[in-house]
Amino acid sequence: MHSSVLIGLLLALAGACGASLGGLWKQKGAVQTRDVDIRHPLRSTAALFRSKWFVLGWIAAAFAWLLHVGALALAPLSLGQAVISSGIVLVGLLAERFFDLPVTRRQWVGLALLGVGLAALGATAHGDSNRSGYGTLAIAAFEVGAVGLGVGCAASCRRERMRDLDGLLLGLAGGIFFGVSDISIKAVTGGSHGMLGLVGPSSFLGILAAVAAFFATARSLQMGNAVGVIAATTSAAAVVGIIGGIVLFGDPLGSDPPMIVARLLAFILVVCAVAVVPAPLRAQARLRTNPSGAGTL
Repeated sequence: MHSSVLIGLLLALAGACGASLGGLWKQKGAVQTRDVDIRHPLRSTAALFRSKWFVLGWIAAAFAWLLHVGALALAPLSLGQAVISSGIVLVGLLAERFFDLPVTRRQWVGLALLGVGLAALGATAHGDSNRSGYGTLAIAAFEVGAVGLGVGCAASCRRERMRDLDGLLLGLAGGIFFGVSDISIKAVTGGSHGMLGLVGPSSFLGILAAVAAFFATARSLQMGNAVGVIAATTSAAAVVGIIGGIVLFGDPLGSDPPMIVARLLAFILVVCAVAVVPAPLRAQARLRTNPSGAGTL
């Protein structure tokens, strides 16, 4: 493994720790403010940033994002995304120990499965990628498809029968949007177009996705179980990033059939774990009637 890839993975791990802590701080602040309304973006943003806890979480998340960008620039997208997302295991520890948020046995099992699946994806990845194997139109098409999927998750929240899953669905949508933004970052930092890459369609979609992710995740933290929502968001971003790395950037799926099977099984494990981590619907209903649920640090 090249030294630059190793440095990228260390940055990814540090960014994962910062993102987990920042997510919990943002959740503590978000539940204390007015409901986020995408129809009034400026008013919703101002309300969020009037909360000192949300501001603290946003600063931590911004610093983690800078580490995240460095990681994506140095390491293959699928490998870096797997390491970044392995930090989701920290969410349960931080939530229970420092934020007084209950973590159920089911959620611990789900977090453990996520950690194992993402670690397996990272361990079976190669350090090199075929950066010449992607084009602007292919990236834009992939991003448009992913954004459509995210919009579909967000739109499902308007259905009455899905009401108890609103927080989870918005968290998934936010994660998909973050994944699109990551692909855009990788395209710009890993491409050969120089400054021209900054004004391409991928960059434009990446910016729009990042803005959509901000509002979707803020609202999801107000509506859903903190641990489940953060896990869903992080995992969705990881899945989009891993698929994008393999499809668009030439990250190898595996060097031989056993490795390919191992990576596919790890990928399936991650998807299954996402279904386990969210709190049961009864807990979601209780949260809807008493959404504060945030402890003290």
